[in-house]
Amino acid sequence: MAIDLPNLKAFLLSTPFFGGLSDDSLDLLITMLVERRFDIGATVVTEGETGRSMFIVHSGELAVNKRGNSGHDIRIADLAPSDFFGEMTLIEMQNRSATVVAESPIVLYELTAGKLYAYYKADIHAYVMVMQNINRELCRRLRRADDCIAGLQMSPASMMQVRARPAG
Repeated sequence: MAIDLPNLKAFLLSTPFFGGLSDDSLDLLITMLVERRFDIGATVVTEGETGRSMFIVHSGELAVNKRGNSGHDIRIADLAPSDFFGEMTLIEMQNRSATVVAESPIVLYELTAGKLYAYYKADIHAYVMVMQNINRELCRRLRRADDCIAGLQMSPASMMQVRARPAG
């Protein structure tokens, strides 16, 4: 499907992923994106599968699920327009860390590892800016995860109550 360049460019400039890029650098990156559409309920990526691309959410809503120790899926995040996912596979070259499912009809823009490498070769300064933007978002996510973990931490008083309960 043809990309509507002016609207896509305005959208991308409004996302944190593309902050700081010059017009020429953004234009080059746009040529490397592939539009992907999914219907409600479609699985976009599956935890454990090989992944060599990331996605920017243009429209729609997605759920990010991770398999828990019990074998059940745990919802760990919601994604909406301007969010991106899949970047971890580009940085660490590991399999997908979670499953992402469309909760409405969605439009995504995919950037593959090969295209990202071509971007590096063509415009190293813009590549560094994109990687810095990804790193900033990863740090934000880590801080939110830290806050969630800290919120789950039991207080010393409640830990004493659990230890004091008789077994059985």
